[in-house]
Amino acid sequence: MAQQFVNCKIRADKVVVFIKPTCPYCRKTVELLKQLPIKPESLEFVDITAQSDTNAIQDYLQQLTGARTVPRVFIGKDCIGGCSDLQAMEQNGQLLQKLKQIGVLQ
Repeated sequence: MAQQFVNCKIRADKVVVFIKPTCPYCRKTVELLKQLPIKPESLEFVDITAQSDTNAIQDYLQQLTGARTVPRVFIGKDCIGGCSDLQAMEQNGQLLQKLKQIGVLQ
């Protein structure tokens, strides 16, 4: 169930972030991504606390990405990590480049 839930969210033409709304790093990630010129339909924030199997989702994210912490940021099918990874990509210019590659910029 958790595996299917996560896998159906991750798509090659989308930015998907698995979050918990109470997490300060998740809030920073949401703020950063909302400032970028990403097409609204290409950006999705998935609140895993709204699911009954939050722990199973985090366990599967660990299998998939090597970490069960949130946020887990997927640009296309690639997990780039969490908040600090996203901030580092933005600072060194890789973030917009990666977003352009998957065609999600306006």
